[in-house]
Amino acid sequence: MSKGARGEFAARKLKRSRQKDRWKDVDYKRRVLGLDKKTDPLEGAPQGKAIVLAKVGVEAKQPNSAIRKCVRAQIVKNGRQVTSFVPGVNAISFIDEHDEVLIEKIGGAEGGAYGDIPGVRFKVVKVNGVSLKELVRGRKEKPVR
Repeated sequence: MSKGARGEFAARKLKRSRQKDRWKDVDYKRRVLGLDKKTDPLEGAPQGKAIVLAKVGVEAKQPNSAIRKCVRAQIVKNGRQVTSFVPGVNAISFIDEHDEVLIEKIGGAEGGAYGDIPGVRFKVVKVNGVSLKELVRGRKEKPVR
């Protein structure tokens, strides 16, 4: 007979040892301790408001050769700085410094960077309360503040 509790009244012992062993599972540990939320600049929220600090160009990874238009933005609720991709042809022209933008996760693998843009995990959705997509299409105009 192998070691360990196996008797009729051994349920408590079995349960306790199972709970203890679960902490060896990396995914369980990260989930229960909430490590992903702690490191996430948006703190688990789907979107967040940010203020544009600067426009930056990020070079695409090999084998592509391009400068992806991005913005450095400071998230309003916690002051963290992130780099956000600006999707759309010539869309960067609709964004100026100190504009308020709405950013969201970009949808890369495992919360990482998207496509050939290194280190960029967010994208701009709105500028001063107006959809960036609508601005690019020419259906709406950016409000003057």
